[in-house]
Amino acid sequence: MKPLENAVYLNLPEIPLDQFLPIFLSSSFVLLFGLFFVAIYTLVKMEYLKPIFMPFAYFFWVLQVYCLYYVAVALGSDQFTVKALFMAMIGYLVLPHLWYYLNQRSEERYEH
Repeated sequence: MKPLENAVYLNLPEIPLDQFLPIFLSSSFVLLFGLFFVAIYTLVKMEYLKPIFMPFAYFFWVLQVYCLYYVAVALGSDQFTVKALFMAMIGYLVLPHLWYYLNQRSEERYEH
């Protein structure tokens, strides 16, 4: 018995050739916009940028969510997968806030 005989394969539809470039670019933009969101958010929290730049961080997060939604729909994802990806994006928005809140609280605790 060969090890691949009992392997389970996903039967995913092929990506249409005319959809490859938009899907590729959108998935790349998910990474790029996520980087911009975290970078601007971090630089504002570290006071290297003025707080007026914070809306740009949230704008990049919104662009990231839109691009991820486009990729999920273009690939024909089911509703559960789309909801799971949306929940991951909510986590991506909340986790930096939690990180800096906990960091600030720990600094206050040990400074006083």
